[in-house]
Amino acid sequence: MKKKKILGKAVLYLTLILLGLILVFPLVYMFFGTFKSNQEIFGSLKILPESFNLEGYQNGWKGSGQIGFGTYLCNSFRLVVPVVMLAILSSVLTAYGFVRFEFPGKKVLFVVMLALMMLPGSVLLIPRYLLFVKLDWIDDYKVFWVPAALGTSSFFVYMFIQFFRGIPRELDEAARIDGCSSFRILLLILVPLSKPAVISAAIFQFIWTWNDFFQQYIYISSVSKYTVSLGLRMALDTTTAIVWKNILAMSVIAILPCVIIYFCLQKYFVEGIATSGLKG
Repeated sequence: MKKKKILGKAVLYLTLILLGLILVFPLVYMFFGTFKSNQEIFGSLKILPESFNLEGYQNGWKGSGQIGFGTYLCNSFRLVVPVVMLAILSSVLTAYGFVRFEFPGKKVLFVVMLALMMLPGSVLLIPRYLLFVKLDWIDDYKVFWVPAALGTSSFFVYMFIQFFRGIPRELDEAARIDGCSSFRILLLILVPLSKPAVISAAIFQFIWTWNDFFQQYIYISSVSKYTVSLGLRMALDTTTAIVWKNILAMSVIAILPCVIIYFCLQKYFVEGIATSGLKG
């Protein structure tokens, strides 16, 4: 029996290692591709380059034209950070209202919220664009900030609802006896206990908004306001020959924030997903 268990674990670990290598290989190839010339990239299957130099990073950072890649990186943070903060704040408040308060039409609104989770974003594209045109918000980050502040992230609202349902109401009652208001109960009790869910929502929203290309391409037209995803795409529209190591180098820099945030907070991410999915 012990031999069977050891053999089974060995097979499991080997399978996981193999899958891990398959998933990591594109990232490794992209990283080493930042040191290769076009001829090496397309004319050889070797992973390691013939020589290591930083030309791809230096030239890629300069960008094309008058705007460098540093501007695109700063624009991405200017867009993404407020969206993450506003989405979490609005989702927490909305979920708190559904879980701890009774009001007319609560069940209907909850069903509508669940239905919005299943609605493809492409269906809302034209109505939202026409609305933003009338509000004169096109080519402005308000297109992303305002919807995030209005609790439109149904997925996060539902996730926080599931998490709040697992927190005993007795804690609320004890806090009320001590003189806490509803807002202080949320701020001092529910939010600290919901730290894993908050961090999970922050990771999701950060990665989704950072990697988003389609909506940013639709709503942002000024090159000076371009984000990382738009800047990388614009690098492919040059009239001269494309130097792929420059693009790969900037792609490595572009994914670094997402990778760093995920690995630093993965403990809370896994805990938040598991808890919000099981409680309720």
